[in-house]
Amino acid sequence: MTAVLFVCARNGGKSQMAAGLVRAAAPDIAVDSAGTDPGTKLNAQSVASLAEVGVDISGGAPKPVTADLLAAADVVVTLGSEARIDADLVAAAPGTVFETWETDEPSARGIEGMERMRLVRDDIAARVTDLAGRLPR
Repeated sequence: MTAVLFVCARNGGKSQMAAGLVRAAAPDIAVDSAGTDPGTKLNAQSVASLAEVGVDISGGAPKPVTADLLAAADVVVTLGSEARIDADLVAAAPGTVFETWETDEPSARGIEGMERMRLVRDDIAARVTDLAGRLPR
């Protein structure tokens, strides 16, 4: 089974959303998420935006990126430009494929609240669909 780790800075929003979307769309892919500077709770709007499309991530909790999580992943996807995985951790995961998704940030266009989160969700969902289509099963 292919394993994917999604990483963002706080692990309360984008990486949790990506992991939840993969779990719903491709249950044959092992998935986890983590943060480079994890917060203490999930972003309520991230949870609500996924609930709108039938995906429940409410039971998740932010956690840090570790060498074990990286080593267990075949693919590590970093979402956004804020998250930076420590080079020593990357070196400890030889053979792991790393990619970065510069996700849509509607707040840069003045779009906030649930409208913003729906746009973020839809951007991540399209990228998840593309990724799932590229991974061996």
